Amino acid sequence: MALRRTYRFVDGERIEGTWRPIFIRNGDTYFLTELFVFADGVIDCWGWVDLDGLREKLASGWVATRLEPGAEASAHELAGWRIEEPEMWVTAEGLLGEVADLIDELNDRPDSTGRCRQALDRYLETRTEADRVALREAYLAVPEHLRMFTLGDMDAKDWPLQVLCTQVGERTPRGTVVTPAMHAQADEYFADRTRAAAQLHGGRSVDGPQDATVMLARLPGTWPQAPDIDWLRNEYPVPVTVAGSTYASAVHAYWALATTDEAARHAIRAAATAMLAERTARTAPLRPDWPLVRAAAMHTVLQAKFTQHPALADVLVATGDARIDYGSDSFGHGGGPDTRNWVGRLLELVRSELVAEQAGFLGSSPAAG
Repeated sequence: MALRRTYRFVDGERIEGTWRPIFIRNGDTYFLTELFVFADGVIDCWGWVDLDGLREKLASGWVATRLEPGAEASAHELAGWRIEEPEMWVTAEGLLGEVADLIDELNDRPDSTGRCRQALDRYLETRTEADRVALREAYLAVPEHLRMFTLGDMDAKDWPLQVLCTQVGERTPRGTVVTPAMHAQADEYFADRTRAAAQLHGGRSVDGPQDATVMLARLPGTWPQAPDIDWLRNEYPVPVTVAGSTYASAVHAYWALATTDEAARHAIRAAATAMLAERTARTAPLRPDWPLVRAAAMHTVLQAKFTQHPALADVLVATGDARIDYGSDSFGHGGGPDTRNWVGRLLELVRSELVAEQAGFLGSSPAAG
């Protein structure tokens, strides 16, 4: 979703949105098109509906998750073809669940995958039967075609999670009878993940600096309470003081610097979330020199964030000399060799400054406050 962003205006308010491809059946032809989803729950599928309306469109076949062999398909002016051996990857209920997830993400809420990960963390901590049942329910609430991505591991996919939430002798959601050996393998898998996370978050390894890339690809479902690399995200809700004013996050501070309009700056500072701060800034008059100074502004904000919060600085320094790959945001993009990744590079610069200051190589940062 991060790279597929759109919006619409309602009574002067910008409503964030995204889209995903779908087939719409109009008459005897399937049209490949886009399903637009907005933060206020409005959905455009060649007609404005909400989730209940989308459910009706799916039931009627207007939004198609099944393709009839021999039918005609069209991508408008791009191409047309006849369907011979269709194979769809998403069911009507799966698509409905995916759209509900998109609405959650657009509103900075945990989606079904985020809620499943929260339930997983609880169960790994407590190992109670009630939390195991809750984990299974949370896993089954993830749209079926997205479950394999729940752990973010494309080798094991969701197999360890299926086993963990199923008692020995019972069947996993995919129908496999769980054995004691399978449970032991799943337990070891999650133990390995815990050890790997502890090593990543705990600092440098004893035999030298880390060289693996640190990925900050997306917002977490909820912000972790213990030290975690998610704290490096600009949206992390920690106060940042810049130019004599205190803001609720680095995002708030960055966008406040983007305008000289005091009313707009006040509205950005008062925004309840980072997403709302950015949304507010997009309707504000920007400084005429903003394209030239924004990199310096982001650097100033990041310096302030990490010098004013030693615990966050420790997390940043603990990434060693790893490349920081920062996911999509309004400033710059990570995610590959062809993207600019400015926030990631600025985080690396601030990390270097922190280490240099600790070593006595540099004086105190001017952004500290």
